[in-house]
Amino acid sequence: MGGIGAEKDGMSQTRSEKDSMGTMEVPADALYGASTQRAVLNFPVSGYTIGREFIRALGLIKWAAAEANLELGKLDEAKVTLIAKAAQEVMEGMHDKQFPVDVFQTGSGTSTNMNINEVIANRCSQLAGEAVGSKKPVHPNDHVNMGQSSNDVIPTAIHVAVGERLRKYVAPALERLHAALEKKSLEFWDVIKIGRTHLMDATPVRLGQEFGGYAKQIEYAQLRAGNAIAALEELPIGGTAVGTGLNCHPDFAGIVVRHLENQTGIAWREARNHFEAQAAKDALVQASGQLKTIAVSLFKIASDLRWLGSGPRCGIGELLLPETQPGSSIMPGKVNPVICESVMQVCARVFGNDTTVTWAAANGNFELNVMMPVLAHAMLESCRLIANVCEVFREKCIEGLKANTERCAELVEYSMAMVTSLAPIIGYDKAAEIAKESAKTGKTVREICRERNVLPEAELAAALDPFAMTKPGGEGSAGG
Repeated sequence: MGGIGAEKDGMSQTRSEKDSMGTMEVPADALYGASTQRAVLNFPVSGYTIGREFIRALGLIKWAAAEANLELGKLDEAKVTLIAKAAQEVMEGMHDKQFPVDVFQTGSGTSTNMNINEVIANRCSQLAGEAVGSKKPVHPNDHVNMGQSSNDVIPTAIHVAVGERLRKYVAPALERLHAALEKKSLEFWDVIKIGRTHLMDATPVRLGQEFGGYAKQIEYAQLRAGNAIAALEELPIGGTAVGTGLNCHPDFAGIVVRHLENQTGIAWREARNHFEAQAAKDALVQASGQLKTIAVSLFKIASDLRWLGSGPRCGIGELLLPETQPGSSIMPGKVNPVICESVMQVCARVFGNDTTVTWAAANGNFELNVMMPVLAHAMLESCRLIANVCEVFREKCIEGLKANTERCAELVEYSMAMVTSLAPIIGYDKAAEIAKESAKTGKTVREICRERNVLPEAELAAALDPFAMTKPGGEGSAGG
């Protein structure tokens, strides 16, 4: 292999490659080249790299661009065949280790765009029997990057990567979680429990009604995932450096978008205004906001279940959460709501990622945003975390939940809020007196009413029927 230097002082062998700044020593076994190696040396910041989803999206874009340039007569079939083969390998994850550039790099993502240009070009050299680093027969800039700029490729890759992640993973995970919650709503329909507002006793509800509310939150979350995809459907590709489309065939973007739609099943379209698409990242802020809202829903549900399962003897204890692992290194027999806590931590991370996306997107200066890599990292992490934790939440918590019916009935009967249904019959003030006496003495509302002969027994039983209290206006049916 041309340009390979001798091993020195125990260091790995290298080869010499050139870019516009001169010669650079690159690891001999690397498919990337000089520009990528400069970025590796310049940004030893976090150890976070761009990730599988983004690498796939870049490979997909480079494949689509090569096919577009073939169709437009800008590249010959031999070169396109090589580029397409190498790009396909990138899409399939065969070269993920060849993308070492840190997330916290140049804000345009130019280092990452050159990373994939070099990987594909050098892989083409291998496939053609040429020396890696020779830029023969495919050049990273002239051929792999033809009709493109980092400034339109990177934002397009963010849209494609996030859109695919939402469609393939987030939306299906939410759909399965919604189904599990709906099933629990039906299973728990006949369980009456005390409602709570301000963390204080309120009038009775059906446990199934509570879970119906949770299921509806996730149903709306599914819609929000779809809205997030829709927000990303305009792609910046074709704008090149500043949105003018310099050095790009006017039909290039439309052909690339067509190929991307065929490969992903998402209705991509060329941006109606390339200056907006490249200078602003408002669509990504919108999509991130949808992810944040989904996380808010998940946090609320997980937090409620944690409280409802608290105890088991000295808390609320209306739910029996699945026991997944020992909860303490010192307290034998203790079991904690660890799955709920995992969900809540994921949501906290998503909230933080949304803040990162907001700040990153706000830093669009004139014709270009210069915080795109961290924006991509934050959004893709949010998608990955939400999809994964939804599956864990469903499998290890929701599906195994059981109602503690005896505890639910006990708390309903003991609650002062039972007096609420008497107010229309005996008046608010008299009902309030009964509630205060219940709080003071520890007696139930029913016991005090009997002592005071407030109502005949049959009328009292009807008025204090907790099932009737769960129906609007005293009427209703299961599933309502």
